[in-house]
Amino acid sequence: MVRFAAPIAEQIWDMKYRLKDAQDRPIDLTVEDSWRRVARDLARVEAEPAEWEGRFYAVLEDFRFLPAGRILAGAGTGRSVTLFNCFVMGTIQDSMGGIFDALKEAALTMQQGGGIGYDFSTLRPKGAEVLGVGADASGPLSFMDVWDSMCRTIMSAGSRRGAMMATMRCDHPDIEDFIAAKQDSARLRMFNLSVLVTDAFMEAVKADASWDLIFGGKVYRTTQARDLWNRIMRATYDYAEPGVIFIDRINQQNNLHYAETISATNPCGEQPLPPYGACLLGSVNLARLVNDPFTPKARLDMAALDDLVRVAVRMMDNVVDASRFPLPQQAAEAQAKRRIGLGVTGLADALLMLGLRYGAQDAVDRTRDWMKAIARSAYLASADLAREKGPFPLFDRDAFLASGFMQRMDEDVRQAVSQHGIRNALLTSIAPTGTISLYAGNVSSGIEPVFAYAYTRKVLQKDGSRTEEEVVDYAVQMWRDLHGDAPLPDHFVNAQTLTPGDHVAMQAAAQEWVDSSISKTINCPADISFDDFKGVYLSAWELGCKGCTTYRPNDVTGSVLSVSEKAETAPQADTGADVVYLTQPLDRPAALEGATYKLKWPASEHAIYITINDIVQSGNRRPFEIFINSKNMEHFAWTVALTRMISAVFRRGGDVSFVVEELKAVFDPRGGAWMGGRYVPSILAAIGGVIERHMVAIGFLSGEGMGLKSDPHMEAVPVSERPLGPACPNCGQYGMRMNEGCMTCPHCGHSKCG
Repeated sequence: MVRFAAPIAEQIWDMKYRLKDAQDRPIDLTVEDSWRRVARDLARVEAEPAEWEGRFYAVLEDFRFLPAGRILAGAGTGRSVTLFNCFVMGTIQDSMGGIFDALKEAALTMQQGGGIGYDFSTLRPKGAEVLGVGADASGPLSFMDVWDSMCRTIMSAGSRRGAMMATMRCDHPDIEDFIAAKQDSARLRMFNLSVLVTDAFMEAVKADASWDLIFGGKVYRTTQARDLWNRIMRATYDYAEPGVIFIDRINQQNNLHYAETISATNPCGEQPLPPYGACLLGSVNLARLVNDPFTPKARLDMAALDDLVRVAVRMMDNVVDASRFPLPQQAAEAQAKRRIGLGVTGLADALLMLGLRYGAQDAVDRTRDWMKAIARSAYLASADLAREKGPFPLFDRDAFLASGFMQRMDEDVRQAVSQHGIRNALLTSIAPTGTISLYAGNVSSGIEPVFAYAYTRKVLQKDGSRTEEEVVDYAVQMWRDLHGDAPLPDHFVNAQTLTPGDHVAMQAAAQEWVDSSISKTINCPADISFDDFKGVYLSAWELGCKGCTTYRPNDVTGSVLSVSEKAETAPQADTGADVVYLTQPLDRPAALEGATYKLKWPASEHAIYITINDIVQSGNRRPFEIFINSKNMEHFAWTVALTRMISAVFRRGGDVSFVVEELKAVFDPRGGAWMGGRYVPSILAAIGGVIERHMVAIGFLSGEGMGLKSDPHMEAVPVSERPLGPACPNCGQYGMRMNEGCMTCPHCGHSKCG
């Protein structure tokens, strides 16, 4: 039986990847059961499933191959979920019908657990004429707000919230608003933002030339390219967004340059994808492949790497056939191109075990060699699969071999592809692997450096208390096991001590042999000058990266993790925010205290009754559930949905005050209403005001600065005065009573017999 390297590894397996029944009872009794479940499910599409189940299990064993979380959590469960992590959605048509069709597709995709990416460049800019209706367009940003609200209401399969990427071309007339959008701390929190930067724009920046902002062939205005570039740089310097995607480079080097045009990526950026493209991920754990670590004989087992990659490619190719898809267009796209994204994790740990300093030239060279070996093995394995099962349907031999990536491949790989075709149009990608890296014993994530030698994570328990756990890096723990308290060698570096140039050099080296892209964060010191910061992006461009994302800690962005004081040799990071894992939803006591509020919306004949019940944690009251009822049946569906959604959020614990912010920000296009001398933009905003008032009343929120006033349209109904009896399903008022064998409402006369 496998023993987990750390308590948090077992906790993550139990919380995210372990199969349980509807009563939360484990079906997977051990992690070996989880591996067996995944191996069996992905082998069932084979002609000899028993043989391949054994081989698939062997690569999963000892955490050597780590399929992405969707596969670990969903394969073999029988659940209607996708095994693909993320999707780029269809092109948004520039019409009201097209926009809301796209929104519906996004909601259906996120419902099955997929993150999504969208290019909003196809929507006309703010102020553009809308023919036929005598109005001006509200612009892409206004519709991004709609997407953001949708994402907040849909929980991804499992315990993750949905994630979204929004892109916009650098020549769109609303690009300046896009760049500045997330400087409003309450806006677009569910999005990552990236600017699609073209080669022409970069040349214009270098030349300090003018730059036209265009839509539909019309030049809306002209600016200086360097001024626009400085806007992008200043925003990411201060707010860590937007990122930059070098979109022309992506399309020029794409193996499928002849069959698709890419204008968006998945939420983390490692998979540039066409409309309805799907992101299928898995990672080779390099830290588990090092022989004789921390000795002069230390080396990566290249034969084991080759075998592992070949089996992983077959395994991931089978996911295309085994997975469900939220939309038929996504299934068709995946089947036509059979794209996979095989990457790595534990690279920094492997370098440490070999005595190499992350970012140094020998580490850069070794990284390039390893990534080339992985690409070579993957392409040969896919060519073998094509000989056995056939190439991907859109394979065009001459066009494929002419792609920039294939031009760099060794001749034996090109010959194999020429002779047999290839099963998968693209094969390699390096994703962020934070959770699965922790699950595998806290190996370093993706190609990132070690974040810190040890750090603490705060875990929120069911009773509201928090516990702290020290999490030690895999390679550091191995060093401690071998050498006790001996000082760490000089080549032990982490994200706090590396220069931005070290990061860029490693990303560029890996990108050379990755046919898709890489998710990587380039850590910059807080005191880096603005000019040096801009230089990071120019360096990434010049060294061949396909995108660039930086992080500079400051008062706005804070920091993600706090470094453990036990790791005395590690520098201390800012403790602005801690990563929190929720173990379970909060339990519901048998009896709860609460209050019922009567809300009279001026435009509605019938009042809305809002009941909020609380629990007590550590001596403090916090909202636990909400019930929204109205006699107006027009409100029935959305009030039920809102009741369930907000209650689910409340029961997850943590800071749930964002519910108030989201509801109060909803504007009704038909207009709001004046209530108590204040304009309330929608009935949902009014409900948000009720929740806010309740949170203040119980001490969950501070009322300071909120300007709360008495509202004649909203009154509290003391719980003790609530009529005895359940709520009426027709009018929502309490007091249903048995009358002649039927449950009857004394308020509206509704009865239910039997």
